[in-house]
Amino acid sequence: MLEEKENFNSISTANTMTFRSVRLLAVELDGAEDAVYGGGDLVSGRVVVDLLWDASVSALEVVCRGAATAHWLENRSAGVNTAYSDYTSKITYFRKKQSLIPDNEELTTLPAGRHEYPFSFQLPEETLVTSFEGKHGSIRYWVKVKLHRPWFSVKKVKKEFTVIEPIDINTPSLLAPQAGTKEKMARAWYRNFGQVSITAKIDRKGYTPGEVIPVFAEFDNSTSRSVVPKAYITQTQTFIARGTMKQKKSVVATLCGDIVGARRRETWHGRAIKIPPVGPSILQCRIIKVEYMLRVCVDVPGTSKLCLELPLVMGTIPLHPFGSRTSSVSSQYSLNLEWLRMAIPEQPEPPPEYSSVVTEEEAVQNSAAPRQEEDLSGVLERPFMAYVQEFRFRPPPVYSEVDPNPQPFNMRPRCMTC
Repeated sequence: MLEEKENFNSISTANTMTFRSVRLLAVELDGAEDAVYGGGDLVSGRVVVDLLWDASVSALEVVCRGAATAHWLENRSAGVNTAYSDYTSKITYFRKKQSLIPDNEELTTLPAGRHEYPFSFQLPEETLVTSFEGKHGSIRYWVKVKLHRPWFSVKKVKKEFTVIEPIDINTPSLLAPQAGTKEKMARAWYRNFGQVSITAKIDRKGYTPGEVIPVFAEFDNSTSRSVVPKAYITQTQTFIARGTMKQKKSVVATLCGDIVGARRRETWHGRAIKIPPVGPSILQCRIIKVEYMLRVCVDVPGTSKLCLELPLVMGTIPLHPFGSRTSSVSSQYSLNLEWLRMAIPEQPEPPPEYSSVVTEEEAVQNSAAPRQEEDLSGVLERPFMAYVQEFRFRPPPVYSEVDPNPQPFNMRPRCMTC
């Protein structure tokens, strides 16, 4: 009996030593630890297998995958019983596999020590969705390694990486100003206190984290009570599964204004609200969306809040110096003025002789023809450079240093007061 027990312990110890022969199984990606990838990029690295002693391996494979998953549980109580409903949806963006040690029904013996197996995957060219971690879902990308050995369970290890798809806010749709007006009759217990209205505007729809949004707003308080204007930047996470939607809303930035007294009006001339470090908008996924909103609100005591919502898009490519409408006009004019400043010499030359510009026949016709008033009805419809060039290159008027019709010396000057 004692011998059987010793033999069993020796077999168990041998199995344990064999099972622990893999000291390290890891995935190492090339580049920095916080590297970010996009559609069409190459994800490369190596699989590291470190063995304490020789081991037999049937297969070693690596898989690169990207997927979006939404999941949550809802319970319904009926007396003492509780029923749970599972809501799950999943989208696989890609799945690629490589065999580092192929499974050809023959065992491969790896000697003790460190072994490295390089790999590389080309991400799909089409637009991927930015990585995301939420309460009821996630969008993840990872490289997973599976080590198969006979008589042992599959040993797995996974390495995640981040994908960020660029959102360029220098597009016409994201540079368009956002504005709106909303009003409401303040009531409490069947009593009207008056009307409150909000008019708000922002320069554009697209912003990047760290930017400041200047808010232009007007609050008209026609009630008999004081109100408090505020502005919020909210984030809404939407998860969709089995035709059901789950949302999580949070406030990421707040701006509080001064109290607006009864029957008074308050104006914001570009009050600043700063965007904190938040993730970009996710609008391309069917089951997970991340949206942002600027809410300009008025708190009316005794009644519900009045809110005006202006949509926002958080991008990854910041505004170009000439991207916005407000800056493009001024920058265009400044560039034109710089061009003029370079074209006009510092010492202006005297105008040329009129005879060198027009012929004698044209001069006679111009002097004989009656003067007509210039039609300026379409001035504002013409481009700026047209006026610059017209002003710059228009022929000079009649000019001569010698007066062709001098006054006689014996003529008495006329008194301007007579």
